[in-house]
Amino acid sequence: MYEEAGFIAYYFHWSHAEIMEMEHRERRRWCDEISRINRNLNDEPDNPFDVFKKR
Repeated sequence: MYEEAGFIAYYFHWSHAEIMEMEHRERRRWCDEISRINRNLNDEPDNPFDVFKKR
């Protein structure tokens, strides 16, 4: 839980209270979304084992 909260707070600057009010599933979803955003910004594939780059 702390890792998820720290991850979300670092990237979205949401308050501790906002993050802790979320259900685990919602926090996990936001972590996945932040990771997806970072992959797109870094031009990385969703799956590192993908051979072809998505366009």
